[in-house]
Amino acid sequence: MATEQRKTNCHFCGYLCAFTATVEDGRITALEPDASRYPYDPQVLAGCRRWPMNLEVLDGADRVNRPLRRVGERGSGAWEEVSWDEALDDIAARLAALAAEHGPGTLASMIGGPHTSFWPLHRFMTLFGSPNNMGIGQICWNPRIWMDVLTFGWTVEADITDETGCVVIWGTNPAESDNSLFWRTLLKIGRSDVPLVVIDPRYTRTAAAADIWLAPVPGTDCALALGMLNVIIAEDLIDRAFVEEWCHGFDELAAHVAPWTPEAAAAECGVDAGDIRRVARLFAGSAPSALVSGRGIDQVGRSVAPTHRAICCLRALTGNVDRPGACVLAEGSDFVPEVDLELTLEHADELAARCLNTGVTPLQSYEGYARVAALTERMGRKLPARYLTSAHPDLVLRAMETGEPYPVRALIVEATNPLLTYADTHRVFAALSGLDLIVVLDYYLTPTASLADYVLPAAGAMERPTFQAHGGVANIAYGGPAACAPYYERKVDYEVFRELGLRLGQGDAWPEATFEEAIAATLAPCGMDWETYCELGLCYQPPAYGKHLQPGPDGRAQGFATATGKIELASEALGALGGPRLPEPGEPRRLCSDAFIAEREAEGWTHLPLITGARKQPYNASMYFNNEAFRRRHPFPVAEVSEATAAALGLSSGDTVVLATDHGEARFVLDTIRMRDGLINADYGWWHPEWEAGAPEFGGMWESNVNCLTSCTVDEGEPMIGTWSYNAIDCMIRADDRPLSWQPGFTPDPAARG
Repeated sequence: MATEQRKTNCHFCGYLCAFTATVEDGRITALEPDASRYPYDPQVLAGCRRWPMNLEVLDGADRVNRPLRRVGERGSGAWEEVSWDEALDDIAARLAALAAEHGPGTLASMIGGPHTSFWPLHRFMTLFGSPNNMGIGQICWNPRIWMDVLTFGWTVEADITDETGCVVIWGTNPAESDNSLFWRTLLKIGRSDVPLVVIDPRYTRTAAAADIWLAPVPGTDCALALGMLNVIIAEDLIDRAFVEEWCHGFDELAAHVAPWTPEAAAAECGVDAGDIRRVARLFAGSAPSALVSGRGIDQVGRSVAPTHRAICCLRALTGNVDRPGACVLAEGSDFVPEVDLELTLEHADELAARCLNTGVTPLQSYEGYARVAALTERMGRKLPARYLTSAHPDLVLRAMETGEPYPVRALIVEATNPLLTYADTHRVFAALSGLDLIVVLDYYLTPTASLADYVLPAAGAMERPTFQAHGGVANIAYGGPAACAPYYERKVDYEVFRELGLRLGQGDAWPEATFEEAIAATLAPCGMDWETYCELGLCYQPPAYGKHLQPGPDGRAQGFATATGKIELASEALGALGGPRLPEPGEPRRLCSDAFIAEREAEGWTHLPLITGARKQPYNASMYFNNEAFRRRHPFPVAEVSEATAAALGLSSGDTVVLATDHGEARFVLDTIRMRDGLINADYGWWHPEWEAGAPEFGGMWESNVNCLTSCTVDEGEPMIGTWSYNAIDCMIRADDRPLSWQPGFTPDPAARG
């Protein structure tokens, strides 16, 4: 028996912790944390419940191990095993035929994470000629990246060090979202004299570590930020020298926020005016101060861009920009940037001509990208294109439904389960059910995979190399090698798209035969070889601070990569695209029509605000519900309310409740926690992996899937990017006497559930 010790990485979150695998005759038999490679911390691994899954899922009975082709009706669950060549030959032929009939825009894609690499699929889409890649960028990453770049000329990251005088955590809960070193840093801050402020409607574990907890009305974060800006300006707490030399539009901003007194902001966001003053004074007076925001802000629809812009202004007015202990302006990568890997810019004109976003979301489009990228490239930084031009799901679904402006008839789904994770499940289900070709690359037969024509088995954690490059906006990449070849007939996603590309005439664009070779080629410009990368697990150059002061070609300080060369408190780029120069709060999204509310209230329902999508370890989105230990620990999908709200509803913890909007219903177990009164927080992503993924149950996705309630219609989203709402929405609620299928001993009864 041949036994080896091999370096590798876990891939059950984006953190990619390092391990040493014991490999016997090509099979992993044991794992040990690797303290020699980034990013190692014993406390993180001790608190992580996911990494022990690696050995279980490698040979799990529910894994897809060979290519499957549908032989029955779509969703029937009837499959036959086929060879890779047979599957890829047929997929390529059908894609070519559809492109010949409808044009290359007929192909769309949906991608998720963290267990994948984005750029191979994006490269394939580029070379096929389709701009219709979808993801979760508009509700997760894009809003902050766009607003940082428009304000500062590039992205910024919090830089919490021993010098930091105050930390604000806004709309994110690191205790649950990643259990990373960052959470350990916050715990340390919470035990120190450094003020820690948490802004979240829920009293999370992160909030419990804080000195100050603010719980604004969901969707009013922009008003809160404007109130803080009012205090900082009115009380002359600004870094005046920095603002006068390096900020553009201060007078405009000052006039704009003048009406937003703490009292006015408090009336809007439901936070005490004194607390607004206190937090503003702490942030401005404890320099350097760091501020971290997250998905709680990214998912507030119309207010998402202005909220991020207001946060940028808070950093700028207080001089907390590219400064140790505050934040650091990232730098472009020394290795090949994401945009060059995806090849989008070489085909930008062709893709722009088919872009569904054009004229609808002016920033999230090829025109918007080109305008902003022209500024960043003056300083040698290339924005990733595919993320920041990704097609809006509403527009792609409309093209599937109506054939306008051209028919979208084929779909590739990789590492995501859009029937659980995309808004308006009923609509997504109907649109996908009518397609001519669906190809899913995944580990499992998910509800989405059950609709596919082909399900292709993906190589997973430790079967594939990893290369995490922070979306292409920083000079850092981390990961490492595979510990073993893929089990059974699984394939690395890069190789799947390369082989499809070769069949479709893309051969010149796929010179590397394996993902290892592709990563090695990516690293080459920075002088690091594959072996060194595997040994270190990291390719990183720490950025310098104060980069705006570095001399440019003319010998003067280079400033910022914006139209004015300064931090733009009033945005010239947004104004040129028809957007607001200054942050203006948007109205929250309503999912319940007046008629629906009146009808349900007459039947005893109650109308309340709703938030969704809060991360809860050890689950992640719709993943890991097949882990029995996790399910024992968290057995039910939960709708959380405060004790006062439960009492007002006449309900108690443990009751079954049903939530409804104009789009559909979902049922949950009620739980009472410490959170803002008059608000519901509903769990996200629940389904039954142990049930049949196809008809009629579709893995139980109709019962407790909160996306049966939501909507992504672009006309009611944020106008520049298209962000839809998961956190500033509404619903109706009432008690429900039907037992949930998650309860022990429940027998599936399709007639009992909708």
